[in-house]
Amino acid sequence: MADMQVEFKTFHDVIALASGKKVLLRTARNALRDRIRRHFRDVLKLNIPRFHGQGSYAMGTIVNPLNGEFDIDDGIYLQHLDTGDKSNWPTPETVHRWLVQATDGHTGQKPIDKRTCVRVRYAGQYHVDLPAYGELNGDYLLAEKGEKGWHRSDPLALTNWFNDSVKVHGEQLRRIVRYLKVWADFQSSRRGKMSNGLILTIMAANHFYATTRDDICFANILRAIADEVSVVFCVYNPVDAAEELTSRLTDQQKIYFKRSLRMPPMQRLRLSKSMIATKRLIFGGYNSGIVFPLSKRRTISTRKRQ
Repeated sequence: MADMQVEFKTFHDVIALASGKKVLLRTARNALRDRIRRHFRDVLKLNIPRFHGQGSYAMGTIVNPLNGEFDIDDGIYLQHLDTGDKSNWPTPETVHRWLVQATDGHTGQKPIDKRTCVRVRYAGQYHVDLPAYGELNGDYLLAEKGEKGWHRSDPLALTNWFNDSVKVHGEQLRRIVRYLKVWADFQSSRRGKMSNGLILTIMAANHFYATTRDDICFANILRAIADEVSVVFCVYNPVDAAEELTSRLTDQQKIYFKRSLRMPPMQRLRLSKSMIATKRLIFGGYNSGIVFPLSKRRTISTRKRQ
């Protein structure tokens, strides 16, 4: 396999979220936290909730999106609920309504009341998702609208699980997850939506084996994932063995994912740099205008594709 370590590292600098954008997202998150605190204290007259970041931002794997918005998931942990008996808890619909009221008017766009969270969108093409949780007998329950209602969910434990994996394996694991997310983002733009970032993150951590080169590590993980899903496509939450994460995927999404993994460059690993760069077989063009992987003859352009 051609040595593409330099090209991978160059591409990583493009897809990783810049420090300025991280500050922008963190500032937006903190402003929302303050607004929700005031609403609970001054309007609802309830104990002020606690907040815990979750998802790719908290795991340190957030990437520049090919299309769409940046996002932060910020969990809201309610502090006024009976931790031993939920018979008097408000319904998830009520909790969502509180959050919609707390955040309405914060930006120029109306909050979106989704099934598992309230989404606050910003004109700068990013959004903050606000799921709400209560604690019952030591377990955290998510306020999900509809039939599921309050049910067990602990994304904080999942975040800690991944960050502990990084402590064991090193920062290369985070880079590999970013490459996987970009790869899936590009494949989704061509074939239709596939696995989400959480499933990819868990697969990467489960199959990770450090090497001195990101290109080899990335190819090995894709090959290991392809072998896994060819037998059975089933991924469980590593901190809750009862939760099958792949149950959220449609059969068509699973088919798209398997087909993408069968691409020859991923399986055979024998293409030259120039062939991969020319045919865009792995990642294609990205929003920076860079084609990945870059050949040594290419120059980096920051202009958008026409």
